[in-house]
Amino acid sequence: MKRPIPIDEEVIFDGGVMITETDVNSIITYANRKFREMTGYTKEELIGSPHNINRHPDMPKKAFQGMWETIKKGNYWEGFVKNLRSDGKYYYVLVWIKPKLDENGEIIGYIAGRKIPDKDLLERALAQYKVMKLDE
Repeated sequence: MKRPIPIDEEVIFDGGVMITETDVNSIITYANRKFREMTGYTKEELIGSPHNINRHPDMPKKAFQGMWETIKKGNYWEGFVKNLRSDGKYYYVLVWIKPKLDENGEIIGYIAGRKIPDKDLLERALAQYKVMKLDE
C-alpha cells in the first residue's frame, strides 16, 4: 500500500481507545473501529499490512528502536507517537504496547492501545524527539 504524503494539519484525537494487534513481525491482525476511524484506513487495508503503515516521518528511528528492544524482551512499553493518517494529516497519541504470550510464555504477537496524550508530557517528548532526529 502506498504511503500518503504528509500534510501539516493536525487532527485531534477525540478520545476513547484505539486498539491494534500484530503478529511477531508487526503485521496487523486486528484493528478496532476507533483505530480505523482515526487512521482513515479500512479493515481490509489494515489487516495484513505492516504496523508502520501509519508511522509519521517526523518520528525519530531511535524512538522505535528502543520500543522494539523493550517489547522483544517481553516487557511493556509506553511512549508518545506522531502518526500519519491515510489522508496525510497527523495526530498524536500516547501508545502502550505489551507482548501477547502463548501457553509456554513465548511471544506470539503484540497488542497496542492508544489514547489522548497529556499535553505537557507530550511537549517534553516532542522536544526529545527533535534532538533525536538531529542525530539521524
